Amino acid sequence: MDIVSSSTPGEHRVRSESCNSATSQSSSVSLLLRQRMTQLMACVEDLSSDEEIQEEMSRTLDEAFSLCAKKSMKEEVRFRFHIVTWNVATAQPPDDVSSLLQLDADEPIVDLYIIGLQEVNSKILNFVNDMAFEDPWSIFIMDTLSPFGYVKLTSVRMQGLLLLVFSKLCHIPFIREVQASYTRTGIYGYWGNKGGVSVRMSFYGHLICFLNCHLAAHMEYASQRVDEIERILDVQEFHGNSSPKILDHKVVFLFGDLNFRIADHGMHFLRETINNRRFHLLWDKDQLNIAKKKEHFLKNFQEGPLRFKPTYKYDLNSENFDSREQKTWLGFNGKKRKPAWTDRILWWMKVDDQNETEEAREQQKTEENTIEPKDPEPPITVIQEKYTSHMIYGISDHKPVTGTFILEMKKLQTTPLVSLCAEGQWSADQDALITYSVLEAFSSSTWDWIGLYKTGFRSHLDYVTYVWVKDDEVSSSSEAYQVYIGMDQIPVLGGEFILCYYSSNLQCIIGMSPSFQINESCVNLHENQSFAKSQDRPVLDPKDDF
Repeated sequence: MDIVSSSTPGEHRVRSESCNSATSQSSSVSLLLRQRMTQLMACVEDLSSDEEIQEEMSRTLDEAFSLCAKKSMKEEVRFRFHIVTWNVATAQPPDDVSSLLQLDADEPIVDLYIIGLQEVNSKILNFVNDMAFEDPWSIFIMDTLSPFGYVKLTSVRMQGLLLLVFSKLCHIPFIREVQASYTRTGIYGYWGNKGGVSVRMSFYGHLICFLNCHLAAHMEYASQRVDEIERILDVQEFHGNSSPKILDHKVVFLFGDLNFRIADHGMHFLRETINNRRFHLLWDKDQLNIAKKKEHFLKNFQEGPLRFKPTYKYDLNSENFDSREQKTWLGFNGKKRKPAWTDRILWWMKVDDQNETEEAREQQKTEENTIEPKDPEPPITVIQEKYTSHMIYGISDHKPVTGTFILEMKKLQTTPLVSLCAEGQWSADQDALITYSVLEAFSSSTWDWIGLYKTGFRSHLDYVTYVWVKDDEVSSSSEAYQVYIGMDQIPVLGGEFILCYYSSNLQCIIGMSPSFQINESCVNLHENQSFAKSQDRPVLDPKDDF
């Protein structure tokens, strides 16, 4: 059975370059520009009746916006991706994963978290419950990351395989074309206990895919594992023409419990070598390294050096390799499992168009009757910053592995598809209006909606309420649309909120409002005051600072 679903914390941490503040010099220039913009807004009010001047000013502003967009697209920006793979062996989440997710104060900010789990508890009762509600691992990680400003972008699950993607809030409007897929490889492709689940996306215009796999176990099935990877890469598909296959993407990350073992060496040599941290002596006998040299489709997959202890198999709650006697089905003692690097993180990059042969270029010119070949897409540079295991986690017989990557790229998309804002003062005492504008054309739908979220929300499904963009529309023009939200939908207690436009066709949030305050309902304030008086308690002003 498969299901697919798609002090202040971090206060002292180093900020990510992608969301970083400018230098002091650029800050002063930005301040001057903001002052000029404020003066411009005052002038616009004074010239509200002069249509000719308004049109000229609009053209000038269009040129300014175009200049800003070109400037942003020329500059390369560094983004930090943190990938986790962990076979959790049906265990419940541990008490704390701060170290695993690099949430300590001295760690750099991560832009995207990609978390791949294997052997999440998929017994029938757990599985049925998870179909109706979020599974315990998803809830636990959402609760851990949301206080740091991360939102769950999407997830996909196939029995015990689970893939979660979280993003910093500032990137959400620029992550589009989000899709999930899965491929079974267990029992000749009919059972989902083994296989791969993936999420693809356009990240600032660059197509990236993440693939979490759990492959066949045991030493003697190395060739079957290779066949399973090849099958997953070959048959797994996404909707649309831009990148229907996994290897059609610009960058692919492949990770999971790949189950490759260390061949030939005996137990004594393995343990002695590992204890002396002479890991390089084992690399040539690692089955995945052997397969990468032999199999053509694996040659372009890259992996950092294995400078950490093998991640399987351990006694529970321990850093000791397998010491228990293994019982066979007849009750006899079996062999202990040899240590192995079963849990891995690899990456693959699409070959640049510059590698095409001259003959291919000439043929393309002839066929397309063009003078010059098309400009190649701006490249992405992938740098692995860290690749390590985390020995402190003992809930499973596998140790989790993390890889931190720097992706250098030019932003191909610098403008959200939609801008929106809350009009006027909001409270549950009156109806309210939402104004939104389409900044770039996209395929809209009658199923598009705008959600009202408390700041710090965990996923796009974490809305307080929502309105349909088309059904609740009250006015429209060539420049803006207004949507009605009834006072019965507005939170009575108020607080700080944000509006998000969700595209049904793109399956993602494509626009966000600035955060705004909803005032507490006057009716609720009156009831609280009346209750306080009836209890002979002092009436407290909610604005008081306790």
